[in-house]
Amino acid sequence: MSSFSAWILLVSSGLVFQMSHGIEVNVTKDDKLCLYAKLMLNFSVSYSVAGNKSKMAVFELPANASSDASKCDANTSTLELKFGEGHSWNVTFSLKEKIYQADLITFTYNLSDSSFFPGSSSNETVIVTKKPEITNIGLDTCYSCKSQDIMQVDKVKITLWDMLVQAFFINGSKSENITSCAADNPTTAVAPTTHVTSTTPAAPITNTTTSTTPAAPITNATTSTTPAAPITNATTSTTPAAPITNATTSTTPAAPITNATTSTTPAAPITNATTSTTPAAPITNTTSTSLPPTSTPTPSLPPPSTGNYSLGSSENTTACLLANFGLRIGFTHNKTYQEMNFNPYGVNATGFCGVNSSELLLVSEEITIRLTFVNDTKKFSLQALNVTVNTSSALFIDANTTLSLWEAAVGSSYMCNKEQNYTITSSLSIYTFNLHVQPFAVKKGLFSTAEECLGDAESFLVPIAVGVALLVLILIVLLAYFIGRKRNMATGYESF
Repeated sequence: MSSFSAWILLVSSGLVFQMSHGIEVNVTKDDKLCLYAKLMLNFSVSYSVAGNKSKMAVFELPANASSDASKCDANTSTLELKFGEGHSWNVTFSLKEKIYQADLITFTYNLSDSSFFPGSSSNETVIVTKKPEITNIGLDTCYSCKSQDIMQVDKVKITLWDMLVQAFFINGSKSENITSCAADNPTTAVAPTTHVTSTTPAAPITNTTTSTTPAAPITNATTSTTPAAPITNATTSTTPAAPITNATTSTTPAAPITNATTSTTPAAPITNATTSTTPAAPITNTTSTSLPPTSTPTPSLPPPSTGNYSLGSSENTTACLLANFGLRIGFTHNKTYQEMNFNPYGVNATGFCGVNSSELLLVSEEITIRLTFVNDTKKFSLQALNVTVNTSSALFIDANTTLSLWEAAVGSSYMCNKEQNYTITSSLSIYTFNLHVQPFAVKKGLFSTAEECLGDAESFLVPIAVGVALLVLILIVLLAYFIGRKRNMATGYESF
């Protein structure tokens, strides 16, 4: 079992904000440090008030923010900071081949919390996500960024600075190796560019192309690595040889040439070579591209296994969120459509239960899923879905925070046993099997009465309709029988 501890540091700064709070988080697993973070956060949120007016809420991360929901595993880590009534900020990290990166930043805020949003005319919970530019960090390395990183998403501006984080560890001790963000690295002055044409008198020069206009792009340029006085942007043809197609060679031993492109066929035509003598006209090399191989269709997958997940508001308490379902993910990555079943065995299920919002985070070896539910005191629904898939080539990340799925009355559950297909984004779909969820008002750790989806309701209506039709038919037959018998009996009396 993971144990978490956090030390909150209050830091005063008058440079950017009147007051800002810094937080330092140490997450341990098996008594070893597995995630470390120290950062400063500020938020600016535009929201609606009475009279169709808008107001700006500006607040810093409170000093009493909780990091208890932060966690770390072998290939995924999550830094989660909760504060106020239903507010949270979290960032997820993933590790692949000893390189880790930040996958997604999610900010959840509750507009009904008057301490942060006074006079708000809405009581909804809003979720915004952003892909951070934190990539290519070595396994035993900390990421540092003292400069401000401002992220604008819809009506929200998140300012992150003075950040030091290590999401994965080798031996449980914080590394001294630092990878700094680009904003912290000083920029170097660029040396002036010299445009020189170099020729070799020992051999005839054929098809020499000289470009003296920096605006004219030259394609297929190769840099010679001979350490000497560089000659920049020189294009030289020096050696008569066999025809070369789409090849770039530098063969002049007299002087090293940087960015020199050599065409070496004086007798035969040179493919993809263009000579320009007018400085205003660009030099273009036509390149033929072979068609990509035709991809074979993905074989159909068996139905996924059904997972049973539950959350408690604290340890040794009854469940406050229940979810049972089998799940298949369909996604388009690098123009290729793929499907993967979500394996519920060995999944780490975490999250939280709130008054107006609840969240379920499921992490497996290949797929991470975050489901966020909201309610308006009458009905609940799935509002946001974040999916991260660890493919063989790269990570696939996609999310939608404006959903309205699996809607049911608060105090009841939502059920749909039949297979259902939901299009989340243009590149992400999910397929659910044996779905049964209740994110609010769970009593005694059991599902309440279920509101069924249309597919399940229709499956019950068909046999009911058939039964009613059969009953009506039987009644008609019996009625006809008794009427006919009565007439026969009346005819018999008349014959006497």
